[in-house]
Order: sequence, then structure tokens, then C-alpha cells
Amino acid sequence: MADVLVVDDEPDIAESYEMWLQEDHDVEVATSGEAALEALDESVDVLLLDRRMPEMSGDEVLRALADRPADPTAVLVTAVDPGFDIVDLEFDTYLTKPVTGSDVVEVVEGLTDRAEYREPSGESSWPPGTERPN
Repeated sequence: MADVLVVDDEPDIAESYEMWLQEDHDVEVATSGEAALEALDESVDVLLLDRRMPEMSGDEVLRALADRPADPTAVLVTAVDPGFDIVDLEFDTYLTKPVTGSDVVEVVEGLTDRAEYREPSGESSWPPGTERPN
């Protein structure tokens, strides 16, 4: 079970994401970039973040996270196919709207499964008992 923070300025969309995820995850909803930054702490495992929001965009939220100890896995949700303008942003994957419940659940499950295999040092110990070649 992951702690998921859903951020979308459209409450109906944010509530849909919450509904799709709440059976298997602890979900919190924020409807602005500012509210997202207030809610983000080290307990958040996955950040599901709308890219285009008024006042503070998802891009700005991601940039603000660079200066904070919280380091959630980030999913950028965008209504347009991303271009080269996302190259400098720190996120793990993106979804293009409109999304379905299965899209959202699949991406969150995939990222939480992948996070279980990451080690804090960023090094992999797989296969067990072997050293990485130089």
C-alpha cells in the first residue's frame, strides 16, 4: 500500500483518481500546486500531478520539490503530448489525458512495485550474491 498525493485543479478529476486508487492505497487530494506543496512530506510515495494548473503549474511544483527532503515518485499528468520542454523536469513517468481508472491504477502499481526493488544507494543487488562488473 502506497501513500498517494493526487493533485489536479479540477476537483471532479482529482476525486476520480482518488476513487480509483483508494481501495489499495492511502490517497490524499490537493486541488492546487500550493496545496500540494503543503501536503507533501516524506510519507508520500507517489505524486500524481496535473501539469497545467492555474497559479502554480505542475512543472513549478516539481521544481520546488528539488529543494525539499520529500522525494516521491512523480507521475506528470498532461492534456497534451509532452515535448522537449519536459526534459529538465524531475519525474518518473507521465500520463496523457484523458486517462482511465485502469491507466491510473496501472501506473501507480508499476511505480510502487519498482520502488520496492530500488535500494537507497541507487545500486542494485540483483542478482543476489554477485558483484557488479566494472
